[in-house]
Amino acid sequence: MKKTILILGCGDIGMVLGRELLEAGHRVIGARRSAAALEGSGIEPLPLDLVDETALAELPEADYVVYILSADRFDEAAYRAAYCDGLKAVLRTYEGRETAPQRLFFVSSTSVYAQKEGERVDEESPAEAAGFSGTVMREAEQALLESALAGTTVRFAGIYGPGRDRLIRQVQEGRIAPKTPPMYSNRIHRDDCAGVLAHLIGLDVAGKPLDDLYLASDCAAEPLHDVMLWLAGQLKVEPTEVIQAPLRKRSSKRCDNSRLRATGYVFRYPSYREGYAQVMQEGGFLAEPV
Repeated sequence: MKKTILILGCGDIGMVLGRELLEAGHRVIGARRSAAALEGSGIEPLPLDLVDETALAELPEADYVVYILSADRFDEAAYRAAYCDGLKAVLRTYEGRETAPQRLFFVSSTSVYAQKEGERVDEESPAEAAGFSGTVMREAEQALLESALAGTTVRFAGIYGPGRDRLIRQVQEGRIAPKTPPMYSNRIHRDDCAGVLAHLIGLDVAGKPLDDLYLASDCAAEPLHDVMLWLAGQLKVEPTEVIQAPLRKRSSKRCDNSRLRATGYVFRYPSYREGYAQVMQEGGFLAEPV
C-alpha cells in the first residue's frame, strides 16, 4: 500500500531512509533547508526551515512524518530550537488540520539516561539526565506523548557510519580509552538507524501495534576500551596514549534493545565489529600503503 512519508530533517539518515521507503513503493518528501542535496535521489525536495514559524503552513499532508532534525551546534539554545520548539510547532500544525498523519516518529537519543555506573537500561528505566541535551530531548519526547497525534519516539545510541568516523581517527592517532574503570558505550550504525525507522513504519502500515517508545542500539554494549582496542588491531596501530578526559565525564550504561528486536527487526550490523569493518573499508582506512 503506497503511503506518503514526510521526512523532516532529511540529511544523512533521512536520505538512506528515503531510499529504502522508495524501494518499498512509497512516496517520500524530504524537507531540509537546502534541498539541492536531494536532487536525483527520487525523494521529492521541500526547502523548509522549521525554525521559521511561517514556513510551517507549507508542511504537506502525509500519512507518516519522521522528525530527524539535528541541532546546528552543541548548546542549549540550538538543541531547544531543533528538537523541542521545532517538534512542538510541527505537532501544533498537524493537530490543527482536518487530516492528521497516521503516526509521527521522533528521533531522540539515549542521552536522556543519567545512568553512569554500567547499569543496563531499557524503555522502562528512569530517564533523568541532568545535562541540557538529555533534558531537552525528554521535554520533546513528552510533548509527543501528550499530543493528540499518534506518535513513537526512537532513542538512538551513538550513531556512526560513513563520514562518522571520529573514533577510528582517534585510534589511528594512537589514543585509547582507559581500561578501568570500564566505561560501557553504545552505538548504532547509520544504516540501522534508517532500517529501524523503515521497519517501524512498515509495521504500522501493516496494522501491527507499535509502542510509544523504542531504544535503538546495537547488540554489543561493551567497554569503550575494548572497542578501541579491537579497532587498533584492525588498523594495525599500537595505542600510545590513554584518553583521560573528557571521556571520564561521559555516561557508562548498557542499552537493552530487546523491545525493538521483539518486533522482528534484525540488525544489519549487530555489533561494532561488523559495522566498523564496513566503515573502515568504505572510508579507505584499511588500504595498504603504496
